[in-house]
Amino acid sequence: MTAARPSREPDIPVLDACCAPGGTCEAELRVAARNAGWRRAARLARLLAWTSLAWMCTEGGIGLWQGLAAGSIALTGWALGSAVEGLASVIVIWRFTGSRALSGTAERRAQRGVAVSFWLLGPAIAAGAVRDLATGNHAGTTVTGIALAAVALLVMPLLGSTKHKLAARLGSAATAGEGTQNYLCAGQAAAVLASLAVTAAWPGGWWIDPVIALGIAAVSVREGTRSWNGDDCC
Repeated sequence: MTAARPSREPDIPVLDACCAPGGTCEAELRVAARNAGWRRAARLARLLAWTSLAWMCTEGGIGLWQGLAAGSIALTGWALGSAVEGLASVIVIWRFTGSRALSGTAERRAQRGVAVSFWLLGPAIAAGAVRDLATGNHAGTTVTGIALAAVALLVMPLLGSTKHKLAARLGSAATAGEGTQNYLCAGQAAAVLASLAVTAAWPGGWWIDPVIALGIAAVSVREGTRSWNGDDCC
């Protein structure tokens, strides 16, 4: 006689799509949640959201301090963006806590909440950029700000990639939107580094700082629309 082999846990189910606008998806979520792998993915999404929130609080505080000290609207805007990304992380934590993990309605609300968090950022950054272009404000340089942006440029793409993979497993546009905000944070960090480097080497290039900030504002509005429509899901 041969020993019975233990049953192999099936792969984590991949939902065909995120919850459609106006839909709920409870039935699909409950079927997926019977799989232990799906539940682990949901816990990991929540853990990564907590990790992102801790980082964003640190990044936002230091970035805002250094941005205001250097007079850099790009660095200040990036720090404000950290607060918005922190809000998205809070929404994802809410989404995967308790019974809401199995709620398509909670997913749709979280998806829209993440979209709104994108839209909160754009106008504030654009207003500061236009002001600096109109007044000719010259941003200074900050070593601490450069170091902070460099770390974010390395860390954020890893977080964003992991969250997008989890979003595809979980059928969660909210998780995907949070991951996209991590990618956007990395892009902002790259822009801030370029802006501070150019300003340090070429004072006449002061206008690059607010122009980059306008680009960040435009991307925030676009990504908010994508998140609202669920285009950034799987």
